[in-house]
Amino acid sequence: MGDLEPSATVTRQAPCPRRIGVLGGTFDPVHIGHLRGALEVAESLNLDELRLTPSARPPHRGTPQVSALDRLAMVECAVAGVAPLVVDDRELKRDKPSYTIDTLELMRAELAADDQVFLLLGWDAFCGLPTWHRWEELLQHCHILVLQRPDADSEPPDALRNLLAARSVSDPLALKGPSGQIAFVWQTPLAVSATQIRQLLASGKSVRFLVPDAVLAYIDAHGLYRAPN
Repeated sequence: MGDLEPSATVTRQAPCPRRIGVLGGTFDPVHIGHLRGALEVAESLNLDELRLTPSARPPHRGTPQVSALDRLAMVECAVAGVAPLVVDDRELKRDKPSYTIDTLELMRAELAADDQVFLLLGWDAFCGLPTWHRWEELLQHCHILVLQRPDADSEPPDALRNLLAARSVSDPLALKGPSGQIAFVWQTPLAVSATQIRQLLASGKSVRFLVPDAVLAYIDAHGLYRAPN
């Protein structure tokens, strides 16, 4: 009887680390500036998911004009069918201020140790980081992507200059490991703000093409942001 062929050895490859983006905000209402910026980052960094995370009680901003449920519903309308954008509603389920460090700790507990998390911050929000709750711990849980528009001309505070000197990486695609570094991502400038949209709606003017059609339909159906008769 001839020799038997040795059985083939099957090598199982470890799954690649996931790449998860997080964009928080009041989204009061969500608009094309939020969405276009999120989609550009998701595509340029090959993210598996970019989670839009509406805040319930933002500690650094005034109370949102409409309810958390309405803001959540508008974000859900906006991203429906637009992969890899998804909605994460965990901050709306917590009965306390929406601290980013708490959100990141909860997300981290659900992910693999080598999954990468990218926190997206606009330039103004980044410059305000030293006022955030436990801000020095953020980089233990994520990389920070600063969405800097070409017209941003303010200087970061000294505490952030030191952090940038130690942790910044020139190429966002070169961010290594699950957390700990900072990179800048240039954005297509879109001069759109939620404040502007609320003012237009309050004065009875159209916001078509400033928000997705599905969001506009929700605003109209629920009479949001309109001045009382």
